[in-house]
Amino acid sequence: MNNQSWLTLLKKHRAIAVIRSSEKELARQMASAVIAGGFQFVEITWNTQKAAELIAELRSQFPTFSIGTGTLLNLEQLQQAIDCGAQFLFTPHTDVAMIKTAVDAGVPIVPGAFSPTEIVTAWQAGATCVKVFPISGLGGAAYLKSLQGPLGHIPLIPTGGVTVENAKVFIDAGAIAVGLAGDLFPKQLVANGDWRAIGQIARNLTEKLTTC
Repeated sequence: MNNQSWLTLLKKHRAIAVIRSSEKELARQMASAVIAGGFQFVEITWNTQKAAELIAELRSQFPTFSIGTGTLLNLEQLQQAIDCGAQFLFTPHTDVAMIKTAVDAGVPIVPGAFSPTEIVTAWQAGATCVKVFPISGLGGAAYLKSLQGPLGHIPLIPTGGVTVENAKVFIDAGAIAVGLAGDLFPKQLVANGDWRAIGQIARNLTEKLTTC
């Protein structure tokens, strides 16, 4: 899938589930639950146990979904992620060399940025979108909305403070999509293995966002 097709699909579905776990099988169950709830995009963070192996397995199990990775910190990790078949790449920071490597490989990349300078730097280097992170430390949706005047041409994805309750607020403020992590997976539901309930949380959110 090329960058434009990926962006078009992202704009339709509006949300990425971010999964981080010290247990590979738990991460698999979390991914399966949100996919059952309608999430088209799932990010398995690179510091999840056996992330590369899990990404490859999820791609095989769910071939029509977009399975990517994040928390990539250097070129070596980025190349490993590309090699295992990750369909999109997130970084917590802006690294021009990493962006160019992903662009050359034809894999969508979303680097993290904090300031307008970082956002523009990432975009000019070839980023597919830019992750505004951590949005909770930047003023939330108000900050994102304030960026729309000068930077409205750059597709932005806020993470690090997006919840089920405020996700639509970020979309209304101009985000192309949002990234959600812990709020999708209440600790008690995960501890109880209540994947049906987690799937329903995902379903409620996807239905809300896809009507935006």
